[in-house]
Amino acid sequence: MKNKKLFTTALVLALSVSSLGMTAKAANDDATALNYVKENAESTLVSKDGVDISYDLNSWGTGYWVGYKLTNNSKFALKDWTVKLSKEQVNIDSSWCVNIETTDDEYILTPLSWNTNVASGATIEFGFLGVGETDGKIEADIEFTKDHYDPTATISDSIPEKYSEIRNDEGAGTVKTISYTAHDSENGNTYTKNANIYLPANYSEDKKYNVLYLLHGIGGDENEWGMYNDESKVKAIMDNLAYYGDIDSFIVVTPNGKASESGSIPSFYNFGSELRNDLIPYIDSHYSTYADRDHRACAGLSMGGMQTINIGIGECVDLFSYFGAFSAAPTSNPASKTAELLADKDYPIHYFYNICGLQDGIAYWSASAAAKNLPEVCDKFVDGENFMWQELDGEHNFDIWYLGFYNFAQKAFK
Repeated sequence: MKNKKLFTTALVLALSVSSLGMTAKAANDDATALNYVKENAESTLVSKDGVDISYDLNSWGTGYWVGYKLTNNSKFALKDWTVKLSKEQVNIDSSWCVNIETTDDEYILTPLSWNTNVASGATIEFGFLGVGETDGKIEADIEFTKDHYDPTATISDSIPEKYSEIRNDEGAGTVKTISYTAHDSENGNTYTKNANIYLPANYSEDKKYNVLYLLHGIGGDENEWGMYNDESKVKAIMDNLAYYGDIDSFIVVTPNGKASESGSIPSFYNFGSELRNDLIPYIDSHYSTYADRDHRACAGLSMGGMQTINIGIGECVDLFSYFGAFSAAPTSNPASKTAELLADKDYPIHYFYNICGLQDGIAYWSASAAAKNLPEVCDKFVDGENFMWQELDGEHNFDIWYLGFYNFAQKAFK
């Protein structure tokens, strides 16, 4: 991705001047000294492009020190910043937290190795000692490069704003609808089905991609996750996690998880055959994927969480290695059943993430029975290593499910 270089010049005027040593007259006049400090104690803050720059200057007649604060309030990381000062205004003797370079007319303050990058929300401090007198005004030219690399995502109880904002420029992936031929589980006939697919920004056939198959709930279809246009929250999360450098982006597919043209509820339980024989072969033949279980994930909300457990782990563990169940619905296999199904399987589980709201009257009991204590009954799952159960205040809704997607996207393919 290309960095967009922005140059900001901050003219900083009339900053706080407090006296470490007054003239002899001022030193003998307490009232004068107090008035001097009071009148010059205000500091000026200049803000440009989300970057706030301020400094304090303290003078004692024969010398002075200047302490800068640079706070990055933008959504981007900063790097390669410099501060340029005129030799007509300052005479630098030494500095801290910066290197000093000189030209005939300027001092150039450059960062050390550890403060070259300034993360979004971070503040750095640096400064210098000067020799001689100063009139209390220093003009500083600040230059910096804005860099989108700023990975701050963590497994959390809410989605930070920067990861849910819609991207339409650099770093924006694409969403489109695809059609493929499926076999009807009720009568064996073939018919055309739709699915939606997210392709990462700068998708290229020259690169191989991981794939997540993201499943919907009992009343939904391929559109329930909202991944069908540029306003998609799934797309926004994926775009931003990749843009800021938290993940190596991957393809996301949202199919219709009912394996029949009629859309019957029983056909939810037959979707494994369609995944294996119709949808996955279509995706692997039309897109640049790794096409193996180590690079495939299955996750879903409610009924899709049930499918993740019953079908993804229970039937298709040879096809998937990463799993995410968000409020797994009733009829999800209990932990003992999953342990039984995996007992004679040699396929490793790379990660299994679970989330459910404590106030979820529909699925908390079923999700808990399916996964909460799974590491206790099956040695293929180790809590803190390849398994996580997350429960928090919440109900059976997208507040939990989008959070689950955000958290799982960080765990998949790591």
